Amino acid sequence: MYDLIGDIHGHAAALEALLSKLHYSQVDGVWRHPSRKVVFVGDYIDRGPEIRKALQIVKGMSDSGNAIALMGNHEYNALAYAFETSDGKFLRSHNTKHNIQHQATLDQFSEYENEWEEYLEWFYSLRLFLDTGELRAIHACWDDAHIEKLKRDGIEKMTADLLVKSHDRYNSEYRVINDLLKGKEFNIPEQYAWHDKDGNLRSQNRIKWWKDPANASYQEFLFDCPDELKERMIEGHIDALIYPADAPPVFFGHYWLKDNYPVIQADNVVCLDYSIAKGGNLVAYRWDGESTLDGSHFVSVAYFE
Repeated sequence: MYDLIGDIHGHAAALEALLSKLHYSQVDGVWRHPSRKVVFVGDYIDRGPEIRKALQIVKGMSDSGNAIALMGNHEYNALAYAFETSDGKFLRSHNTKHNIQHQATLDQFSEYENEWEEYLEWFYSLRLFLDTGELRAIHACWDDAHIEKLKRDGIEKMTADLLVKSHDRYNSEYRVINDLLKGKEFNIPEQYAWHDKDGNLRSQNRIKWWKDPANASYQEFLFDCPDELKERMIEGHIDALIYPADAPPVFFGHYWLKDNYPVIQADNVVCLDYSIAKGGNLVAYRWDGESTLDGSHFVSVAYFE
């Protein structure tokens, strides 16, 4: 059975508190449980105060077989930030926006550059998705067509070739990787543009990809919906790929939910990211094989320094 844990973002103390609450204990420096395994849904780095320690915990559990670690968009971005192309540029440019997003990690590894290089290499070993047949996990968005393409191509993990291709908008890999790790987006009217958590102006909103936009309000279909749009019904047809209600349960992170306590998004859909890096909660779901998810299976710890 699996305990699925949301985005950590360098909050190692909260992670250790959550693992203890889940009845894991340290044996020879590795957190483990006698009969269960953790699935981490990505985003171990950036923002938080103990990024090195968080990586040590996650990698230690993964290397010892006590966890499955998936790639998040922050690990993906870190690989691209470090990948220098033949023309001397980087796949992820070192501009002010990207520097700010990555600064906490760079600062905390400033005296451990070799160690950081080892973690970057380890990121290539992280799974892009998990599909056991009874359970699914992804960092941001499950899209059957994208997953099937990766399976046909024999791809479960990031490679340098895939990293490069996924940064070229003219390659199919661009849409596949960006949808899976960053989520699908919807263009809202420009007059409703909004500022995200980092102060960036946005006119695109991530969608709730398990929701049918037909006869739905913007609030029901969009994450971070502007107040002026919340009660308005969506107009026109939206060609959305909706996660089927009869598909296996799927778990993901990424979306910085702000509720005080975790909730089930649908009978077979759960987001586990409750904004630990913004003073929220670190959340786990204790999965015991059920196909219809149960809100009583959540376990969480509140943010603390």
